[in-house]
Formats: sequence, structure tokens, C-alpha cells
Amino acid sequence: MSSAALTGGGRLAGHLLERLAQATADPPGVTRAAYGPGERFAHDLIRDEAEQLGASARVDAAGNLYLTLKGRIPDLPAIIIGSHLDSVPHGGNFDGAAGMVAGLAVMAELVGQGIQLPRDLIVLATRAEEAVWFPLSYPGSQAALGLLEPTALEAKRSDSGRSLADHMLEEGFDPDAVRRGVPGIDAGRIAAFVEVHIEQGPRLVAAGAPVGIVTGIAGGFRHVEARCLGAYAHSGAEPRFARHDSVLGFADLVAGLEAEWDALERDGHEATITFGRVESDPSQHGGSRVLGELRFTLDVRSAEAAVLDRIEARLHVLFAELGNKRGVSFEAGPRFSWEPATMSPALIARLDRAAAELRIQAPHVPSGAGHDAASFAGAGIATAMIFVRNENGSHNPHEAMEIADLDQAIRLLLQFVTDFDNLPGQP
Repeated sequence: MSSAALTGGGRLAGHLLERLAQATADPPGVTRAAYGPGERFAHDLIRDEAEQLGASARVDAAGNLYLTLKGRIPDLPAIIIGSHLDSVPHGGNFDGAAGMVAGLAVMAELVGQGIQLPRDLIVLATRAEEAVWFPLSYPGSQAALGLLEPTALEAKRSDSGRSLADHMLEEGFDPDAVRRGVPGIDAGRIAAFVEVHIEQGPRLVAAGAPVGIVTGIAGGFRHVEARCLGAYAHSGAEPRFARHDSVLGFADLVAGLEAEWDALERDGHEATITFGRVESDPSQHGGSRVLGELRFTLDVRSAEAAVLDRIEARLHVLFAELGNKRGVSFEAGPRFSWEPATMSPALIARLDRAAAELRIQAPHVPSGAGHDAASFAGAGIATAMIFVRNENGSHNPHEAMEIADLDQAIRLLLQFVTDFDNLPGQP
């Protein structure tokens, strides 16, 4: 699709993404640290563009940015289009930001076509979605809803070692109000929350579809300091019957969880099980030693809570069984978890209808990665997500979303918001 064939909103979105890429470049990708200069620039850029369109702007105590295009009936709950503007270090330019500029593009289309919706349209830029900066799930959107745990404010940023509260204060926000649970927006004033995001997996590329409608967001649990403990021994002198080999214990654990994964898939369930880091102590291991300690991380995800429970139960059974079999012990270490989120069936139906009217191919897809939308769904707010086709995954500088595909998401979202009060049924 040539730039001439894009909507005006699509051309604006492409222009804003180019400006973001240039201003936050950190070769080989971009870096927009949560509560850092890159995120600040992005928020200022989006705010300036929205105000030029006639939207009003405000920030809450956590620094989340609300850009409001007024509707005709002030008492009606608002439609929110939201995502984040931070990135991982040296990441891609589209993760989060594509959804933000899509929201702004819809606003531009409404203004350009002289359409005033019955209800307010709010484009929401959240803070600190990428957990690489703070080891938290969606602190910005949780704070927006007044749900951030006070202890979360003491979480340390990975690069600075300083707390979330310190960084909020440094950027001119009010961590004390966040600690007291002061919300940025009343959940009862939200009719629907919709997030546009690049897909971070290959499903839409494989389907040849420009966009997808998300059915649910995976929850999960993670152990980042797990260990398999055996005993160091001489590789030649220690007979097999006497060995306590942490490598073999760990290998059996991997095989056992993969067998459980196979069984889940045969039963029609989806999950992911990832051993992201496996390491031994270089001062202790060697080519002629039985390894006595192996450290690893484990990340388990599924959109079904029952599946997560099943895998976790199997994990602890394997710990016991393999400990006895191999003469080793397992220590799971600290556990970090987050809840699955189901998207609103009513909003999915509305997006399906909009896609059919526009003749846009938009298959249903799950999300294995977490998103701010999970916070809103978890708070009982009708929530939906649109994925945009994107090659090469995300969290890397090789994200390859096409503006033409983002433009299809913009068209779909525009149809959704303009139809919202013209269709029967509530989300």
C-alpha cells in the first residue's frame, strides 16, 4: 500500500513513529526507559499532537497521560484506546508505540471527518509497561486504576538501582498519592478499553492476515533463581550408582515438563514452558567434574488458569520424583506470577462485525505476552485487543511492522468507535 492509499491517520501514525525512532535511537535499536528521557520524549510528542487536534491533556499521579476528545454527552462512560511508550533496551520502535499512534490516528480521523462521538474518546499512554525496567506487572496501568500495591513503589529500576517512587518523583509525579491508591480514572467511567499492539509471535504472518482480534492474554508464573543441587565429584572416579548429578536431574526435569506440555496440547490446551537461563558456577564446574549445582529460570504461561495450576502441580511432583531418582534436590526460589485475562466476548463480536463491514481479514489469536489490557480486564472493565502483523518478534531492533497493516488496525478501530453507540447490546 502506497502512502497515498493510507488514511490521513495512517500517514500521521507513520510520521510519529519515524520521529520516535530518530529521537530515541540507541543502536542497534531504540531505548525508552520507564520514567526516563525516552519515555518522557514520547509522552510529550503524543501530547503535543493530540492538543493540536483539540484534545485536552492531563496526567495522573503516576504520570499516565490521558488525551480526551470530548463527546456530545459528558455523562456517558468513555471509550479508552491505550498502550505504552517505553521500550526494552535497544528494542524495536513499534512495541507499545504502534498502539499509541493508532489511537491518535483514530482521533485525527474523527476530527478530520467532523465526527463527534456521543461519548468521550480517551487515548491513554501508560507508564512502565516493560518489566525489564521494574520487576512488576503493569505498574502504570495498575496505578491508573488505583490498584498498585504500595510495596511496588520500592521496586528498583534495573539500570539505576533507584526505586520506582524515586523515579516518579524525579519526573514530577506524586508517588505518595499512588501509594494511597488514588486512581487516575474511575473504572466505572470506562465503557471499553481497547489496546492495539504489534503481535509478538508469528501467527498473523503465517495466516497472511494484517490484523488479528485477541481472545485472551496469558497469565503465568516465573522462577528466576531456581536450582538443582547435587554433589560435585570426579568424573572418572565417581561410579554411576554414587553420583548426585545436577545436570541429569535438570535434564529429566526438562523432559518431564515437555511431556506435560505434549499432553496439554493433545488435550487441546495452549501453554508455553521456557527455561530461559541455564548456568553453572564457572569457578566450580569443569570438564572432569560431575556438576554439583545448576541454576536455571523457568517461565510458564497460559491463558487458562487451570492449565497453569496443572503445570505447577506437575512441576512439584517432578521435583520430588527426580530428587529421589537422581539423588538431587530442587529449590524453586522466589515465585513471580500474573493472572490470565479474557477479552470481552461482546467487544470481540463488535470488532468481528467491523472487520466484516470493512472486509478486513482479522482472525482470532491469543496473546502469549502480557499487556496493559490485562490490568483493565482484571478490574472488570470490558477490554479488547487488536494485534498488528509483525515479523521477527519483538523486544529486538528487527521488528518489522508495515504501516499499511497498522492502517488496517486504524480503520478497524475507527469503525468500532463510530459504531459503538449505533449497535444493540452492551460490552
